[in-house]
Amino acid sequence: MIILAIESSCDETSAAVVEMDGEKRVIHSNQISSQVATHALYGGVVPEIAGRAHAECISRLTYAALDEAKMSMKEIDAIAVTCTPGLIGALLVGVNFAKGLAYAYGKPLISVNHVKGHVAAAYFEYPELRAPFFAMIASGGHTSLTYVKSATDFEPVGRTRDDAAGEAFDKVGRVLGLSYPGGAEMDRLASAGNPDFIKFAPAVIADTLDFSFSGLKSAVINYVHVTQMKKNEIRREDVAASFTKTVVSSVVKNLEKAYEIYRYDTLVLAGGVAANSHLREGVSNFASSYNIKLCIPAKALCSDNAAMIGAQGYFEYMAGKRANLTLNAKASSGKAAF
Repeated sequence: MIILAIESSCDETSAAVVEMDGEKRVIHSNQISSQVATHALYGGVVPEIAGRAHAECISRLTYAALDEAKMSMKEIDAIAVTCTPGLIGALLVGVNFAKGLAYAYGKPLISVNHVKGHVAAAYFEYPELRAPFFAMIASGGHTSLTYVKSATDFEPVGRTRDDAAGEAFDKVGRVLGLSYPGGAEMDRLASAGNPDFIKFAPAVIADTLDFSFSGLKSAVINYVHVTQMKKNEIRREDVAASFTKTVVSSVVKNLEKAYEIYRYDTLVLAGGVAANSHLREGVSNFASSYNIKLCIPAKALCSDNAAMIGAQGYFEYMAGKRANLTLNAKASSGKAAF
């Protein structure tokens, strides 16, 4: 089955052509237009600018994806599009463009949850992956621990109560003087620092599988501000390493707690923060010690992209789910983004 997929939930416009059929998991094209340089001027994503940038390039990018795949719209079996969660203006661009294509070419339309798409990115590298399994999704806007009952049925068992992990990385990076987005530079800095330089309280909530990264973020910001007021040197690499260690240990702590309850044997680590080398290593060590099969998408598929939306779209289609021309975008899809 050939799917044209469109993603526009935040600050990356993406269009992809993927082929999914039984054991086949092929990405024929995955075009991405990033707005990072634009939003870096403001220290974060400006929703109205993001929406306009999507509108300016989505048509060109979609046809570029078809050209790269050496396919025409006649060969497309269905169109998948991210409809939730995300920035409402950005989502509307993708949803309305996909609806127009579906109407013009008479193609089935599939609505896709962006966070489920992050998990679906794992299917490309692990075609043997089958539900049920557990997924830890950590991104700029969402962080949750989820029991994946089937490819389309997700049950959140833990979530962030406030900031997402990626949001915390970006905000800590900003206070350390790093440009937006701070994730990649925080990863590099942490590799050069002492992770035991500062002991921060874990970002987990007792007696639950939930997270709270806001307090951890504030603790780091307070440390930096107090150090500045005392006119002492801020060892950025040590702060980054200590913060990163706390994030990773908090994730592993909740994964261990979840294992004691659910005894899962397969785990997917997904989302933009899954590209962080320290998180990948920490979760890999955890999975190895518990003999859990760990599936992590390639770093290029951890960030927002349309190929992952196409993969999830395939499973939604096979489950009999279709959207019609009344499809609308939703900024939030409810608890834990599902």
